Amino acid sequence: MKFVCNKDDILNEIIYSMDFTSQRNSLSITSNVYLETFNGRLIIKATDQKLGFSTEIAVETLQEGRTTVFCEKLLNILRSLPNTRIDFSLEDGMLTIKPEEQNIDFKLRTIGADEFPSLENSESSSYFTIPQKTFTDMANQTMFAISEDETRYFLCGLYLERNASGMNMVATDGRRLSIVERTFEEELPMFPSIIIPPKFFTELKKLSTDEGMLDLSITENILFAKIGNRTFYTTLIKGQYPNYRRVIPEVQTYTCTMRIQDMLDALKRVSLLVENKAKRIFLDISEAGVLLTSDESEVGEAKEIIACQYEGPDSKVSLNYTYLVNPLKAMEGEYFSINFTEPTRAMTVKPDSNRDYFHIIMPMQPNA
Repeated sequence: MKFVCNKDDILNEIIYSMDFTSQRNSLSITSNVYLETFNGRLIIKATDQKLGFSTEIAVETLQEGRTTVFCEKLLNILRSLPNTRIDFSLEDGMLTIKPEEQNIDFKLRTIGADEFPSLENSESSSYFTIPQKTFTDMANQTMFAISEDETRYFLCGLYLERNASGMNMVATDGRRLSIVERTFEEELPMFPSIIIPPKFFTELKKLSTDEGMLDLSITENILFAKIGNRTFYTTLIKGQYPNYRRVIPEVQTYTCTMRIQDMLDALKRVSLLVENKAKRIFLDISEAGVLLTSDESEVGEAKEIIACQYEGPDSKVSLNYTYLVNPLKAMEGEYFSINFTEPTRAMTVKPDSNRDYFHIIMPMQPNA
């Protein structure tokens, strides 16, 4: 195998490939990146057996061939080289990396390409197209509510389902729930409801430019995505997602409206003196304003009042302050509202505008 290409062309793709490899064991084939050149193209593949990535770039092919090489070392070498054309050649199990007109010569041991695991194939899958930004925005509004409890593995991902005019994305850990109900001008194909591991969206954000389109293909076990020449996929989380609709209140009696930034600033200050593991703060809601209070502790306590629009009885709510911080950081607009009927029952947090997302928070019990 012999080929020549510009440093930046291959470096960019190896940077992306690195995230799809398994680096726990440098001797494992999944810590390697697959390289194959023919007809003036270089095919690059990486997988950790749960996620996979493939891409191609234009190169000058001098001799067709394929191999695999330790991805981390290849990446470090490429980063160290001057910005020039680089010669790659494979001989006797060693990949030589040599910048043109430079007195630099690296040799990396390889593992035969036959040992590299086969990537999932989307050739027979049908793709549909949506804007990149739409999909990443939906994830941004929900990802923070994913459970970290691996014993409830079916909650450790984002739930995606088809709705009448688009798709819903949902996350919950049993104490909070975030949902986006997005509609699309063009009709989407029917697809099964799936649970997507969060790492898929971590990689999507790196690969996405937030401009242009994203091609998706959903099967029973795999979610494929394409952006330009890059294709990546994830195996899906198996399990029955709970009926999240049951926790969404149909009617709520009281609405308290505030500025998003006012609440974020107050939470940042008051939380400085929150000592309990539950991260509990209190909200005293009245027509005069919302009083935020930390639990009194050996360190001390903090209080701050912010302006609000509210008509209703004085109410005291106890909650984990991060459950309010996370959605507010992702929320668009200037104002938001907390909607509730009783201070110990589910509260709905939503932007005070015609948005397609909202968040449910379960307050703590007063004696918790």
